[in-house]
Amino acid sequence: MVRFLARRLGYLVLVLFVIALVSFGLTAIANNNPAALLAPRGADANAIAQIKANLHLNDPLYLQFWHFLTRGPDVRGTPTGLLHLPPSLGYSFVKQRPVASVIADKLPATISLAVGALVLWLAISLPIGVLVATKARSLIDRIATFFALVGLSFPTFLLGLLLLYVLYYQLTTNLGVSLFPAGGYVPLTQDPLSWAHHLILPWLTLALTEAAIYVRITRGSMLEVLGEDYIRTARAKGLSERRVVYRHGLRSALTPVITLAGLDVATLLGGAIVTEQVFGIDGVGRLAVLSVNDGDLPVVVGVTLIAAFFFVLSNVIVDVVYAMLDARVRAF
Repeated sequence: MVRFLARRLGYLVLVLFVIALVSFGLTAIANNNPAALLAPRGADANAIAQIKANLHLNDPLYLQFWHFLTRGPDVRGTPTGLLHLPPSLGYSFVKQRPVASVIADKLPATISLAVGALVLWLAISLPIGVLVATKARSLIDRIATFFALVGLSFPTFLLGLLLLYVLYYQLTTNLGVSLFPAGGYVPLTQDPLSWAHHLILPWLTLALTEAAIYVRITRGSMLEVLGEDYIRTARAKGLSERRVVYRHGLRSALTPVITLAGLDVATLLGGAIVTEQVFGIDGVGRLAVLSVNDGDLPVVVGVTLIAAFFFVLSNVIVDVVYAMLDARVRAF
C-alpha cells in the first residue's frame, strides 16, 4: 500500500509540473509585454522597466520558468516563486498582494459550497438509486427516471435563477416571508447558522442537478452488480435482502460513483463559476472571472494551478479508495 501511494504521489508531482509548464508557456505566448499590463495605471517607463526586471523578463524563457518556480518576482525583497516556502504562487501587481493570499481569502467560500453540495447530492441520490435498482421497471423506477431526466435537462444557472425567483423573490414579495437570503457568504467561524442559511440555495442548485446524474449512475451500477453470481450465492445462503443489497451490492456498485464524485468535487473546488456568479458568492470561480477581466494573469495562473492540484489530488484519493475496496487495484 505504501508503494502504491508513493507511485500515485509521484504522478501528482509530475502532472502539476507539466501543468505549471503549460500555464507559464501560454502566459508567455499570450502577452508580449506583461510588464506593461501588470503596471499600475499611469506608470512611467521606469516603473515598467522595474517590473520587467522583477519578473526576469530579460532572461531566456527557460530561466524565466526556473524563476517562476523557485523565486518569482522580488517584491519588497521577498521572493514570490511557486515553490518558494511558504508558496506564494506569484505576485498580483493589480491587487498588490501575493497570489496565494488572494486565493486563500476566497477558498473557504468555495470549499463550503463544494463540500455541502456533495453531502446533499449524495444523501439524495444514493438512497434513491438503490431503491429504484431494487424495483427496476416498476412505477417508482419510472417516476425516478423521469425526474432524473428533468434534472439533467436543467442548466445550473437556470435552476439557480428559478430557485431565487420562487424561494426568495416570490416569498418576499407576495407573502412578506424571507426564508432564504438572495446570496452572499458568511464565514463559518463567524456564524455557523448564518453560514448554512446563506448557502442553502446554492447547495440545492448544485445538489439537484448533480443528484439527477448520480441516481442514474447508481441505478445502472446496482443493476449490474445485483446480477452477479456472488449476489445470487449470498441470497442462496439465506442472507437478508437488506444485507445483500447494502453490504455486498452497494460496496461494489460505488466504484463509478466514487470516480464521478472525485471529478465533480475537484471541479467545484477549482471554482464553481456559474453558481458563484448567480448567488454572488465571492469564491475562487468568481475571482477567476474578475481576474480575467482585469488582466491579472498571475492570479489566473494561480487559480489554474489550484484547480489542477484539486483535480490530481482527487484522483489520488479515488485511487486510494479503490485500493481499499479492491486489493487488485494495488497491483497497478
